[in-house]
Amino acid sequence: QVQLVESGGGLVQPGGSLRLSCAASRSNFSPYYMGWYRQTPENERELVARIANDGSVGYADSVKGRFTINGDSAINTVYLQMNNLKSEDTAVYFCNAKAPSGSYWGQGTQVTVSS
Repeated sequence: QVQLVESGGGLVQPGGSLRLSCAASRSNFSPYYMGWYRQTPENERELVARIANDGSVGYADSVKGRFTINGDSAINTVYLQMNNLKSEDTAVYFCNAKAPSGSYWGQGTQVTVSS
């Protein structure tokens, strides 16, 4: 079984930055994709950004130009750099990995954007 360990959430003012990290507990995990989702009490979980094992990336329209996802070559560890944060980015952010053995989720990390 693989665990995804997230870190980097917190409280930041509008316009500020945060960097989220997600690390797989196994070094030979080799997922197809790693991604970040977010969820609020009012909304369903939504995809924010995703990176494939060929290095290709994708973003939700709401974060394009502000968020950047990257990772190591095997995408066992991925990062989400979030710049110019807005109040509407406030949510619990979840790391997700899709691998031959299944889909895995992290425990979630709270991001709060508020003055």
